[in-house]
Amino acid sequence: MSTPDLLELPIRRLSRRDLLACADLAQSRGWSSEEHKWGFLLTAGAGFGVDDPSGEGLACVCTLTRFGTYEKPELGAIGMVLVAEHHQRRGLGLRLMRHVLAESGAGALTLHATSTGRPLYERLGFREVTRAETLVGRLADTGPVLGIATRPASAEDLPAILRLDAEIFGLDRTHLITRLPAFAHQFRVAEARGRLTGFAASWPNTHHDVIGPLIAEDTATARALFAALAAGTARELRTDIDVRHEELLGWAGEQGLRGGEFTTVMLAGAPVLPGDWRRRFAPLTVAAA
Repeated sequence: MSTPDLLELPIRRLSRRDLLACADLAQSRGWSSEEHKWGFLLTAGAGFGVDDPSGEGLACVCTLTRFGTYEKPELGAIGMVLVAEHHQRRGLGLRLMRHVLAESGAGALTLHATSTGRPLYERLGFREVTRAETLVGRLADTGPVLGIATRPASAEDLPAILRLDAEIFGLDRTHLITRLPAFAHQFRVAEARGRLTGFAASWPNTHHDVIGPLIAEDTATARALFAALAAGTARELRTDIDVRHEELLGWAGEQGLRGGEFTTVMLAGAPVLPGDWRRRFAPLTVAAA
């Protein structure tokens, strides 16, 4: 029996039933399995993939998270783009990306690219808008930042959190933010003079607690939230900070976090990303903005 042409196999919408197949494909490419994150992305957003013609697992996969109104999303975030090693350089990744671009319905699309994936995305019209530095390690000083109070978020905080997030991110992320209490180990807010000035969460990944999102009115508030989350876990931390936040990156380095690895934030379909990057310090995950 002849092997089906990969470029003729159907691209299908994935569901949580595909979670383990996604995790297995990630592990086969040297990534962590990240089942917890895959489950979040497949429910808060959408997954697309091609079944391996062998009948075992997936040949390729990626996720898409939309922002804005349901009827007309203004931005889509593409993530977790993976092609099985034995199917590489056969046009499968390009075909999947073109399918997702057509399916997104969004006016603009963004993604975090590794150096390996960047040439493919440039071919599809994406361009660099900034970079993010990955930080890993344990914070040396997890004490409070003078004058800035943080506390665990409560259900009563949710309307204020959603208002602040929409203001800073620039689009509606209700479908992500309302999932944080169940997804994250910790979810904290910062306050000043009775007003919410920031929020952040940390969630469990395979080997780390990931800090994200990190939304704050200034660097001092971001530091306070970061330190409070670090105090609440014994695990190593991981986060991805926009390189334009030089002050926060410098502080994190002084506190013992290791950096030096970068992803390129890319955009297609718009001149700039929406929102205020000055108050957006870290994404929820690089796979979903």
